[in-house]
Amino acid sequence: MPRFAPHPERRPVLIAGASSGIGAATAEALAELGHPVALGARRVELLETLAAKIIGNGGEAFAHRLDVADTESVDAFVTAAETALGPAEIVVSGAGDMSFGLVHEMTPEDFRAQVDVHLIGVHRLVHRIVPDMIARRRGDFVMISSDTANHPRPRAGAYPAAKTAVEIMARQMGMELEGTGVRVSLVRPGPTLTGMGMTVPAEVIGPVLEDWVRWGFARHPEMLRANHLAAAIVAVVSAPRGAHIQLTEVQPEARVPTGA
Repeated sequence: MPRFAPHPERRPVLIAGASSGIGAATAEALAELGHPVALGARRVELLETLAAKIIGNGGEAFAHRLDVADTESVDAFVTAAETALGPAEIVVSGAGDMSFGLVHEMTPEDFRAQVDVHLIGVHRLVHRIVPDMIARRRGDFVMISSDTANHPRPRAGAYPAAKTAVEIMARQMGMELEGTGVRVSLVRPGPTLTGMGMTVPAEVIGPVLEDWVRWGFARHPEMLRANHLAAAIVAVVSAPRGAHIQLTEVQPEARVPTGA
């Protein structure tokens, strides 16, 4: 008899922040492997477009509004997703956006709003989903962190503080869930080209980039793409039972010079 029961062939996936970027790329990657995916985000029209694309490619997808800053919205999303696809085997928590600013200039309300999405929003999903995973004795819960958790950047607002707290929460949960069959994992992206923060006006992002260069956070101009992170997430959740990939950091590779 094997030490661990293998993963089921069909593993319903719940993705928070699936309307674009890393979440959308992960949804497509996992759907290609045959897993049904529940897409959650506030921009429902983008979710429906993505769901139609996945279904058109032969996959199984379900779209539903999700605001991780609202406990009732989280409950409604999970309930609807599991009714449509079955109990969650995989959760990818990556909802959020960046609000740039100096910590001392941010209002407490703006600071709290970022923490509410990036930290408490993750916990809302944990609280709603993990107990049922424990009862089934299996499940993968992936939290999307950031390399600002261990290398904070100036003018990044509450984002580094929230992501640092997410990492501590994941490490704590790893101890608390040991022996339950539930794996909590962190994927820590470096600089990534997604829609997050891309609508920031030039007068705001200019000083941000200047400070990042001054503090050595721009070794080269290359950035990760969403599909790079999706590949990392697929590797984490596809690890066979008995192995737990706890932390995966992904950084952009510097371009190899051409010519002499």
